[in-house]
Amino acid sequence: MIIIKYILKNHLIPFLFSIFILLSVFVLQYMVKMADRLVGKGLSAWIIIQLVTYSLAWMVVLVVPMSVLIATLMAFGTMSQNNEISILKATGVSLYKMMIPPLAASIFIAIFLVHFNNNIYPDANHALRILLEDISRKKPTLSLVPGVFSQEVPNYSILAREIDQNTNQLKQITIYDYSRQPKVDIVTAATGKIYFSQNQKKLILDLNNGEIHETDNTQKNSYQKLQFKRHKIAMPADQFTFEQSGPGGQRGDRELGAPQLKVLADSVAKIQSSYFADYSKRIKLLIKNSSLSPLAGNNSEGKFVYVKAQQKIKADENSMTDILARMDSNDKEYDRYWVEIHKKYSLPFACIIFVLIGAPLGTMMRKGGFGMAAGMSLIFFLVYWAFLIGGEKLADRGLLSPLMGIWSANIFLGILGIFLMIKSAREKVTISFDFFNKLIPKSWRSQTENDENS
Repeated sequence: MIIIKYILKNHLIPFLFSIFILLSVFVLQYMVKMADRLVGKGLSAWIIIQLVTYSLAWMVVLVVPMSVLIATLMAFGTMSQNNEISILKATGVSLYKMMIPPLAASIFIAIFLVHFNNNIYPDANHALRILLEDISRKKPTLSLVPGVFSQEVPNYSILAREIDQNTNQLKQITIYDYSRQPKVDIVTAATGKIYFSQNQKKLILDLNNGEIHETDNTQKNSYQKLQFKRHKIAMPADQFTFEQSGPGGQRGDRELGAPQLKVLADSVAKIQSSYFADYSKRIKLLIKNSSLSPLAGNNSEGKFVYVKAQQKIKADENSMTDILARMDSNDKEYDRYWVEIHKKYSLPFACIIFVLIGAPLGTMMRKGGFGMAAGMSLIFFLVYWAFLIGGEKLADRGLLSPLMGIWSANIFLGILGIFLMIKSAREKVTISFDFFNKLIPKSWRSQTENDENS
């Protein structure tokens, strides 16, 4: 029991540390990627927090299996470096028994991820998509450039010849108001300020010492001039405000859990069965109509029957082409649903596979540092991801079954992990990284050796 607690303790801290580091890297990369869609839109901090929170769902799905591999490599690498593996083996504890605690923990983590993928991840994905659509509809905040007309507000053209950035004061203002067509108002003012109303629905122009010139395009002699000391213009600002949509609406395949996807796949299968039955029926009719021949002699009735049969054959051929196109589309949709269903379970199962790989590799490397573990885990995770993406693409195109396309990565790495585990348990194998020294210039190597000797 003490040994089990010790092994799990060696895994826990690296596992939590890896999750924190990897999530930080993913969040930073995601924010850099999204910067051009967020900057200049005046979004509140709460909206940004929501965006990051919803995005954490797909990050967790990737980070947790990778963290399991890093933690296993670090734990067994540190134990091997401190000769603890050798001591445990000398006391009769085999590598297989040492792997039981992390394997049991990985099973619990896999069960948690399955629940996460089917209940939390779809809802977060759906909320993220709606939020991104709301953000994309929001225009950047109004920006005025001195001496340049701004037409960002519909039916208004605004010109300020001088703008004080510190006090937000506008000077020598000219405004063309086309909101009351066919009337056109030209407003000029010496000074003024522009700001949003409290509910963010209106853009207020507070003007001082100016004139309003009103004309009507339908009446040539219509002209009015008004002078004012203070005048306010309320312009619509809906395009500058952020309105968040509520939950609901149609969901994509990545916004549903496995049970809902299974229902959709079954419904597609039933539709496909009806298409196949209709296709078989039309094949029989086509064969029957093709076997008809015109009646002998000048029997007009026979010729009529023959012509009608030919027309029927042509119509059946066109309808069969349409049915085949729909059947092909249904096949692709069916495979796409099952690809997503298998992904809900294959990624969590990777946690168990990575323990099978990480434990023997850690004992072979005899290095427990985060850098070495992260580097090795990155290699295996890239291999896993290449298999997963490649299998998904082949399955979507119907070249491979969804089962084999998604689970091929687990099968390949699982076999590799079992091989490494058996080899490491039966004999003492050490992976040396001394070959990297050959890449270092001799002058640098001699200097390093002298420093170590001194």
